[in-house]
Amino acid sequence: MQKIENRLLKFIDDTPNAYYCVENLKKMLKTNGFEQLYENNVWDLKSNRKYFVIRNDASLIAFKTNEGMEVPSFNITASHTDSPCLTIKTNPYIYDKNYLKLNINGYGGMLNYSWLDRPLSIAGRVVTLNDGVYEKHLVNIDKDLLIIPSQASHINREANTKNELNLQKDMLPILSLSNDKSMEDIIRENLESKGIEADIICDYDLSLYNRDKAKIAGLNNEFILAPRLDDLANLFPSFIGFLTSFNEDSINVFCAFDKEEVGNTNSHGAASTFLIDTLTRISESLDINLLVALNNSMVVSADSSHANHPNAKEKNDPTNQVLLNGGVTIKHHKNYPTDAITSSIFKGICNNANIPYQDYASRADMLCGITLGLTSQRKVSVDTVDIGIPQLAMHSANETIGSNDIIYMCKAVNEFYSTKILKQENKIKLLRR
Repeated sequence: MQKIENRLLKFIDDTPNAYYCVENLKKMLKTNGFEQLYENNVWDLKSNRKYFVIRNDASLIAFKTNEGMEVPSFNITASHTDSPCLTIKTNPYIYDKNYLKLNINGYGGMLNYSWLDRPLSIAGRVVTLNDGVYEKHLVNIDKDLLIIPSQASHINREANTKNELNLQKDMLPILSLSNDKSMEDIIRENLESKGIEADIICDYDLSLYNRDKAKIAGLNNEFILAPRLDDLANLFPSFIGFLTSFNEDSINVFCAFDKEEVGNTNSHGAASTFLIDTLTRISESLDINLLVALNNSMVVSADSSHANHPNAKEKNDPTNQVLLNGGVTIKHHKNYPTDAITSSIFKGICNNANIPYQDYASRADMLCGITLGLTSQRKVSVDTVDIGIPQLAMHSANETIGSNDIIYMCKAVNEFYSTKILKQENKIKLLRR
């Protein structure tokens, strides 16, 4: 448990986007004895086994089955695999005055200025055609490949007073000073280095990522500074908490959804049928009454929360002060599914794990985003609590969290997965065996 901070740093460095997040989770699941299932096959699940299923290469659900549950239930966590970034358009080349630039789109609510003057590269999924067969491949150009240059203060006299950047005009990354090699050539070289022949590159889902390394920072090593902490800083300790848990009285389910940063849409986001489809197939295969199980279940939605900003105290709620290394936050807002019941249950879980927690609420005059916890309830109506690790500079190219909060999150999720939440009329008991 004490080494989880360093494991998180490596996971972030190895995870440039949602496709690689799922690929890296897949490798760890297989190493830990999980069997991969496929949605286009019939499932024949066995008791006391471990399984996972992937949808569209960017979302994943893993679960552990058991037998003899007196009251069927699911203990579910949900995090997301995607982060704000720049995606690459089709026909992306702009050759202008010796500069070869790429045409891009914004993905999610990114802080545009934070992407300037950083080492960037390209990663994602490509589709190739060989002898009439379409194949999917992951590519990650392991090189400082692109840069989005800022304008010097001598040229832009308002650089320090206005941060307004136009995505189509000011945010185009430079790839080269010549146009003798295309991005397709770079992708083909990357595939060939792995022994993959690509006759035709048909299309791609590629994005830019910040190549700054994740690192421990601060006088007493109290900070973690890294790209993509939203949401890898919540996903990874939740995943480790899931791997290391045991619960003979409930089926533990770990969810990693794509598309949270753009509304949880598409076939594999939290708003899709991915979770309810999986729970239905588990129930049918293990002869569980799904509706009974859902009403005895709970979802923990683990996504980043805002910490008090040291240089913007006026933006913090006056009575709900959230501090780095102050513990896991329980998030309260009309856009979050947390209520008094689920908040109380999760606080009890934290108490049982002997870890600190804190309550988050935004100012009443400020907007608050919708998380995957609320969105998933459209298809899976289950008691849900929204939690998260406090964070500074959310949606920046580099974000900051407290290093101790990673340990708190992992312990809290492990305790949740090890607990049977027994609901009896108007009473709830937390049973840990």
